[in-house]
Amino acid sequence: MMILADIITLWNSAWPAGVTTLALGLGFSIALLIADRKLKVEMDPKIEQAYAALPRIDCGTCGFAGCSAYAKAVVANPELLGKCSPGGAAATAKIAEILSLKASGSNIPARPIVHCTGRTEDKTLFAKYDGIPTCTSANALSNVQACKFGCLSFGDCVASCKFGAMKIIDGLATVNYEKCTGCTACVKACPRGIIEMVPFAYDKMMTVACRSVESGKDTKAFCKVGCIGCKLCTKQSEAFVVNNNLAKLDYAKYQPGEAFETAMNKCPTKVIVYRGKK
Repeated sequence: MMILADIITLWNSAWPAGVTTLALGLGFSIALLIADRKLKVEMDPKIEQAYAALPRIDCGTCGFAGCSAYAKAVVANPELLGKCSPGGAAATAKIAEILSLKASGSNIPARPIVHCTGRTEDKTLFAKYDGIPTCTSANALSNVQACKFGCLSFGDCVASCKFGAMKIIDGLATVNYEKCTGCTACVKACPRGIIEMVPFAYDKMMTVACRSVESGKDTKAFCKVGCIGCKLCTKQSEAFVVNNNLAKLDYAKYQPGEAFETAMNKCPTKVIVYRGKK
């Protein structure tokens, strides 16, 4: 009986505190709900629509922290239209429609091109490299391979690409254009600067896949597939220019046609190639 009496006494003394605590909790909940409704900042529906039109991969190519930040910025400043390379023309057109604007230009997507064609069998090595297996580390040494402009093939670009669009195939960094979003991570990762973002007006773009500015004689001595500055390509089209022993293609002047095909076929080292989707 004493135990029962103690329990009753404890209950009688405890329940008011419990009720008070419950009431306070309920009161705070109601207050927070009211504050949330009163203080809530309504998001512009155009921002939500613009965000939905983007690929939402947060690659940062546009110059903003992510797709959400870019959606807010482009709604506030329509001059930022066309900054989303992965979304391309489709995303730009959709956002322009949301903002009741007309998209200007074609918003040609930019994609990376590796300016090297030197595979394992084409490279002349000074010595076997046994250091840290990264391009950045290997590039710090002068005796890794004879061509100081060629792909080092340790895969810094592969490690940087979160979309699985880069692979090292037979000693050469290779882009899978079906997976590539144009995020530019591989460009930033390459210590030799041989990866360049190029406007892809067509699914396949012609390019001079070399960055060597050595003389033709020196290039031939250490690379079978490097540009030797022979200028044969320039005789076929003014879109090709040779400067400092290296041929370059003006992509703004490139249009698939017989002249470009002839330039590619006449190139003695076959360094003029196509890059892009198969």
